[in-house]
This record gives sequence, C-alpha cells and structure tokens, in this order.
Amino acid sequence: MNVSVTIPATSLAARVARVAAIAAKHADRVDVEGRFPHEAVDAMRTERLLGIQIPEVIGGEGATITEIAELCSIIAQSCAASAMIFAMHHIKLSSLVEHGLESGWHTEFMRRVAADQLLLGSATTEGGIGGNLRNSICAIAVEGDRCILEKDATVISYGAHADAILITSRSHADAAPSDQVMTVFLKDQYTLDRTHVWDTLGMRGTCSDGFLFKGEAPAEQIFTKPFAEIAAQSMLATSHLLWSGVWYGIAADAVARAQNFVRAAARRTPGQTPPGALRLAEVSNLLQMVKSNVVAGLKAYEDAKSDPDKLSSMGFAVAMNNVKIGSSEMILTIINHAMLICGIMGYKNGTPYSLGRHLRDAHSAQLMISNDRILGNSSTMLLVHKQDTSLVG
Repeated sequence: MNVSVTIPATSLAARVARVAAIAAKHADRVDVEGRFPHEAVDAMRTERLLGIQIPEVIGGEGATITEIAELCSIIAQSCAASAMIFAMHHIKLSSLVEHGLESGWHTEFMRRVAADQLLLGSATTEGGIGGNLRNSICAIAVEGDRCILEKDATVISYGAHADAILITSRSHADAAPSDQVMTVFLKDQYTLDRTHVWDTLGMRGTCSDGFLFKGEAPAEQIFTKPFAEIAAQSMLATSHLLWSGVWYGIAADAVARAQNFVRAAARRTPGQTPPGALRLAEVSNLLQMVKSNVVAGLKAYEDAKSDPDKLSSMGFAVAMNNVKIGSSEMILTIINHAMLICGIMGYKNGTPYSLGRHLRDAHSAQLMISNDRILGNSSTMLLVHKQDTSLVG
C-alpha cells in the first residue's frame, strides 16, 4: 500500500523545496555567466529562510545548525552556488546568535535580519595573510563612539550583493595579528572598491570579488567578545558543518544523475545488469560515508553547544577539522565515479546526466579553508591531545 505524506506548505521542507526548484531553473546560467543567483536568493527571502536561525523571541524560528545543514544540502542538489551563499549567510548569523545576545545593538540587528531578511556577507581574508582568518593586518580605530576600518579584502563573500558585512581586523593599531575583533557594518556604512574579479573554475555564482573596504560606524557594532572566542566556539564548527552540507548535496545530486543513467540503461536492456550498476553500488556506499561523517559532526556540535569549554577544546577542534577534510576530499571521488558511470553523457554539458558543474564546484571544497592549513593545525593539536577512539563520543 502506498502512503502519501503531505508536507505542510509552511514547513522548512516545503519552503526549501520551492527555493531549490527556482535555483535549479537558473543554475546552469548562473554558472556559465558567473552571475549572482538573484532568483534563488529572492526565493530565500520570500520563504523567509534567512532569519530562521535567530531565536523566536526576537523574530526568528530558532532553527538548529542540523536543520540548516539539511537545507544547505537540498539547495546544493539544485545549485551549489546558491547553497554556498545560504551556508555562508548562516555561518555569519551563527556568530550573532551565539555571541550577540548580550549586546543590545546586535540583538536589535538580529531582529532586523529576521524582519527584513537581510543577507550577511563575510570579509575574513586579507591581502598579505591569504586564507588565515585567525590573523589580520588591518586594525580598527575607535574614536569616541565611532569606529573606522579600512581593509584590503582579497575575497568578500558576495560582497556587492550583501546587506551587511561581518569583517575581522586587529582590535587596535598596536594589537598582535591574532588579537582580533569582528564588526558588523551595514550597507550604508561602507564603500567597496573592487580590486579582484571572481572569475573562477567553480562556485562562480557566489561572486566573491576582492574589494578595498572602507567603513565607519558606531563602535557598539563591534562584537564584545574577541574573535578568537567567536571562531573557536561557533564560526569554525558551523563553517565546516554547513559547507559539508553543501558538498554532500553536490555529491548526492551527482549520484542521483548516475542512478538515473543506470536505470535508463536497464530499461533499454531488460534482464541484463547495466555496466555501471556495480560502480553505482560502490558510489552509493561512498556517499553514505560522507553522510555519516556530516551527521556525526552535527551531533557532536549540538551536544557540545551548551559547553563553551568543550567547544574551545582541542578534541572538538580536531573532530570538526576531520569532518571538513573527510567531506571535502571524498566528494571528488564520488563525482568522478558518477562521471565514469554516465560516461560521455556526464562529460557533455546540457544533458540530464551532465556533471561538469558538479565537479568544478566540488574542487573548491579543499580550498575553503585550505586542507593543508587545517591538517597542519590538527597535527599540532594531536602532538598534545589524545585521539578520541570511542564510538559513543
């Protein structure tokens, strides 16, 4: 007996399904033209998905990182660039949710994000330091009740399209490179002069150009907690987990296309096992390994979320690093397997089995943040921290 399940139109599942359908219609053009996925982001606003992480008491829906990771994976099965924008927005929002509730300004800003569905951009990279987000060259200057910042940001996530940018800097002119703060600047409080164009192999629709950022705002918009605490207790974990949700979605769609290809071959030759069937079983196993990796990471984060000491521990950092490394490396193997199953129809553009966009988007995974940098950090921690060998956490 077939059981039909009706999903409420206002549920997260139904809302993200409508966003994914719109993203899918424009994904190839977004990629080819390297343009911002306006249609998908507008749909996120229409479905009011940009504020779901914010607590209900200030206008949000209190969605968990696990729920948001699932939405990332669903959107990524249609358009990876749209999903990455959604993920990056919620990574920045996690810093506000976890570290901004004690500040009147940041609390009111979250209320505005939920009400107006504002899109938050990120500026953590800088000329001269590369992708090392835990160091800054620029320093914020506080003069009275105002703060002023100029930063040569080699990448600002969809900077020209954001409604506000969360940006890192040294806490003052004499501070060490690692003595950082993060500040929220609203769109009318800064100027952006483009210095680098985002012309990339994949993730082209994220439009993360480089800019010379110049901003001035009330000093109360600086987070009261040091960026070191924000990064350790929320940003690094949510980055690895939500990015992994996106990457899982890319790989899942690649496997779905390969499965459709094998099914079509089976219909053409009834009674015979199609050539790609065994490889399909193999790639299904690999996809499940990625899923298990991400699910375990999400559970570890949700379990540790109420314990700042655990969030800042070496063991937790190593675990989150491992989620990122495992997911980002495995998806390339999965997509390559899917390409071998689909053959020339996966290699060609414009077919139901095309996988070129998936493969190019997936190559960004090992570079955001560089896997070599992450492995280096983990190796240092493992010199003094015992590897966790328990199956129950």
